[in-house]
Amino acid sequence: MELPHDSVLLRIFLGESDRHGHKPLYEAIVLKAREQHLAGATVLRGAMGFGKSSRMHTSKILSLSDDLPLIIEIVDREEKINAFLPTLDAMMSGGLITLEKARVHYYRSGRTSTPWGTEESPPKK
Repeated sequence: MELPHDSVLLRIFLGESDRHGHKPLYEAIVLKAREQHLAGATVLRGAMGFGKSSRMHTSKILSLSDDLPLIIEIVDREEKINAFLPTLDAMMSGGLITLEKARVHYYRSGRTSTPWGTEESPPKK
């Protein structure tokens, strides 16, 4: 898959304790992004933050939170990101979703192709 230089960054802000059915919401979103063949997704865990409710979430020892802030970042073509937004809307009851232009420098897996697939060495016999 190739990404155009001019792509879109989708950033999803949510809480670690947010759920979708029986799964953590962040996991459900990443799996759905993979199912819809988006270029990739990364989940980042925050040490501290607050959202619309102004409730503080922190990883400080004296006030351990089981609901730390999470950010999911996905970069892909604008049309694929836009097609994914209704799916997100249906999955999320709260949180924040932002979109911004992203300039893709390169997008590659770091693995080399061989006659045996994408492994670095041939299969053992």
